[in-house]
Amino acid sequence: MSEILNTLSQELAGLVKAASPSLVRVEARRRLPATGIVWSNDGYIVTSDHGVERQDGIKIGLDSGETVDADLVGRDPSTDIALLKVEAELTAAQWSPVDALNVGNLALALGRPGDNVLATMGVIGALDGEWQTRAGGKIDHYVQTDVVMYPGFSGGALVSADNQVLGMMSSGLARGMSLAVPFATLERVTTDLKEHGHIKRGFLGVGVQPVALPENIAEDLGQETGVMVVSVEPESPAAHAGIVLGDVIVHLDGEAVTHVDGLLMLLMGERVGKTVNVKVLRAGQLQDVDATVGEREAPAHEGGSRRGRRGRGRGPRGGGFRGRGMRRWR
Repeated sequence: MSEILNTLSQELAGLVKAASPSLVRVEARRRLPATGIVWSNDGYIVTSDHGVERQDGIKIGLDSGETVDADLVGRDPSTDIALLKVEAELTAAQWSPVDALNVGNLALALGRPGDNVLATMGVIGALDGEWQTRAGGKIDHYVQTDVVMYPGFSGGALVSADNQVLGMMSSGLARGMSLAVPFATLERVTTDLKEHGHIKRGFLGVGVQPVALPENIAEDLGQETGVMVVSVEPESPAAHAGIVLGDVIVHLDGEAVTHVDGLLMLLMGERVGKTVNVKVLRAGQLQDVDATVGEREAPAHEGGSRRGRRGRGRGPRGGGFRGRGMRRWR
């Protein structure tokens, strides 16, 4: 038994040593620094958005002991991801999708809030498909662990037993839970941040609330609910498409719309600027209209110090809720 434990112990130490060059210290807030993971060899680093409290004067502590300056390329608070850039050649992490994971698999959480890498071990506690954060971001896979998130571990790496980085650890997505943002989400978000400095968010210019569909329509569509239009912004994509008060949106671009958050998710980046089919229930009849999805202006706090002011759309600044169950400017 002691030999087995010794072998396991040595292998775990080997995992930490192998991952160490790809983990950096991120000094971008007043309290304890956060951790970052080297995304690519040309100096891009991913970290937790909530660990970056300032846009200027960011310092990165490298595995070599050197400290270098970093620029904030962009950020997405809805998925707790920030992308940094340093002018240095780094060692990129070896990333892996989470598809092969199972509940009960062992994993290491690694952080570098100081000079050295710290480690804690646990198991994959829960796995699920796509889910939406409280801030409206899309996470491609739900990955929950029971690892202890020590201070400064956010932005660190979740490492599998075969020495692959499965995702970025975050304590900012759900209170009291250790979650990992998987590679698929990091890849999608960093691509947008590199290109635009922020995440492109679409809008139609409507206020909506969920409603139950008539029984015959629900049976034909195979869905029980849609979202009813209760306001239309003048000169918005919805107004130009002819969407009117009382329309119930049931499909967008061939995808069912059953609730408010579902419509929000369907308006994310890839549909911005695209003309899509919107199926609505109007006066008891299903009708098709075409609408060109606009781009909602990125909030100022999401822009990076280098590119975050570029690529803004003309969408309204408004958002949030107006009355129970109703969300505006989708």
